[in-house]
Amino acid sequence: MNSNNNAQTVSTHLRPIDRDGLLGFAEKGRGNPENRGTNKVHTVCEGQYRTLSYVADHDPVVVDEPPHLFGQNTAPAPGEIVLSALGGCLAVGITAVATWKNVKLSRLELFLEGDIGNTAAWGAGGADRQPEQMGFQEIRVRVLVEGDASREQLDDIVQHANYFSPVANSMRNPIAFDIALAD
Repeated sequence: MNSNNNAQTVSTHLRPIDRDGLLGFAEKGRGNPENRGTNKVHTVCEGQYRTLSYVADHDPVVVDEPPHLFGQNTAPAPGEIVLSALGGCLAVGITAVATWKNVKLSRLELFLEGDIGNTAAWGAGGADRQPEQMGFQEIRVRVLVEGDASREQLDDIVQHANYFSPVANSMRNPIAFDIALAD
């Protein structure tokens, strides 16, 4: 007996989200497009550049700087955390759009790189720079996605998710900041 005649293709999919819940959430957004949620984080500096950011009842997100930037290298740097947030948001969006379009994903990985400028040394006597000259100057994201759709359909899902990504749009668009000493 030839084993090739009995070959089976086994396909596994990523754990799905609740499609009905997603559609209900989308309907609420259509009904009240100006509605906003609020994210809250409490960040505490342990010393040097190591910080702990507390979000709800989760373990703290630890942030540090590498030795060449005077940190202890005990955790990702702030810019790396920003790229992590972007990667997470894009992954959420890709998953949501795929679910909306009834596409089952079997693999989703994002590779992010960002060229960041800090020649101003955080404003501590470095180069004289304007805000638009500091921070990320270019970000590149490559998405490895597989599912039960064509490459063109998967690319459409990725581009759609990018267009509607709250974190990507926060990075692309100017945001009003209110930074002051606490009472």
